[in-house]
Amino acid sequence: MNIARTICFGFLGVILFGTLALMLPITGTSGSWNSPLVALFTTTSAVCVTGLSLVDVGSYFSVWGQLVIAIEIQIGGLGYMTLTTFLMLLIGRKFDFKQKLAIQDGFDRPFVQGSKNLIVSIIYTTLIFEAVGAAIVLPTFIAEKGVVMGVWYAIFHSVSAWNNAGFALPANGLMNYQTSIPINLAISMLIIGGGLGYQTIVELYLGLSHRLQGQSSRFSWSLNFKVTVSTTLWLLCIGTVAIFATEHRNLATIGGRDLADQLTAAWFQSVTTRTAGFNTIDNGKMTMVGLFVTMGLMFIGASPASTGGGIKTTTLGILASTTRSALLGRSNVVMFERLVPTELLVKAVAVVFGSAGVVIISAVAISVRDPQFPAIQVLFEVMSAFATVGLSTGITAQLSVGSQLILVVLMYAGRVGILILISAVLGKPRLSVVKYPAENLLVG
Repeated sequence: MNIARTICFGFLGVILFGTLALMLPITGTSGSWNSPLVALFTTTSAVCVTGLSLVDVGSYFSVWGQLVIAIEIQIGGLGYMTLTTFLMLLIGRKFDFKQKLAIQDGFDRPFVQGSKNLIVSIIYTTLIFEAVGAAIVLPTFIAEKGVVMGVWYAIFHSVSAWNNAGFALPANGLMNYQTSIPINLAISMLIIGGGLGYQTIVELYLGLSHRLQGQSSRFSWSLNFKVTVSTTLWLLCIGTVAIFATEHRNLATIGGRDLADQLTAAWFQSVTTRTAGFNTIDNGKMTMVGLFVTMGLMFIGASPASTGGGIKTTTLGILASTTRSALLGRSNVVMFERLVPTELLVKAVAVVFGSAGVVIISAVAISVRDPQFPAIQVLFEVMSAFATVGLSTGITAQLSVGSQLILVVLMYAGRVGILILISAVLGKPRLSVVKYPAENLLVG
């Protein structure tokens, strides 16, 4: 039982208990036992913070069922190791060195000595952002749903947005709130915050604190912060422009509205494709080019140590810098005046190659099982599941049971991470003392 297997089996355990909970009659509106497949699919989607669903969550599940889903989203967003470590801290138990290493592997950062403080800061950050987001959308939901249900709607959607889950209680998602400033502002803020990652947010807080205290010279931004923030900003801007350019004449999505509403919808679509899964437009009616733009943004996803999926913004940044170095004839990769280690380059290539391979193989498998659906829709569904986004063109519930189970596996693989999953399957790598001679070969 290595660290990777601990993380993988931990998520499987949470999915198992969540599935059993959502099968109970009390969690459904029908008063009878819920479908095991629906319970499994919904639980996996919630724990893996995806948002894909076979049913209308708001009408199929009771308030108790929605509460279970919200708890599953929170567990999935925080991560198995983060939650178990926090519970151990609450009951006063100390965690050993192996658990510290598991936390380090889960966040892909070497901070073994500060694991306790990190976990506490993650919990506080989560609660603060979710509370602020719920407060912003609360008046809108209270005016529409009443006080009691308005409060519940605000809490549920705030938790879902911060954890980049994308579950929405209205049957058509957030399409009714396409021009609502509070909804667009709060949900976008929560999605971006959760997608940046806890370390980035904490570092931003520390950096601003030093500047306000006049101690900016004592603080320097890490390379991870610079790459994460800069790449995120570029993707948000490029995504907004690309979606506006491809959809502004499409009357079925954002066409026919005034410029401000079109830009708002394009901005929200650019934000939500970064593994969030909320929708203010009908994705099934997007143009072909718009679907490809959306899939590209979904594949990239959020940032490391965040609540989102995808290959991550840092991976894209590393590969872009590697390409730039190759074009300039440089043998080393430099980012923000820092040399990128070769190990990171190899890891970035492995993440992209492994992720692309899983997506292609799964899309082919589903297309073989369900040939009646266009390939673009199948690829969109597969990309959404693996990148834990949750956007859909509307074919999720129409797929065969086998294809739906493939999506379950994809959501799970996307949440735990392709490298951690492979490490769990293959076990601890064996170090070799053999060194081989170098030789050149033709590339490109």
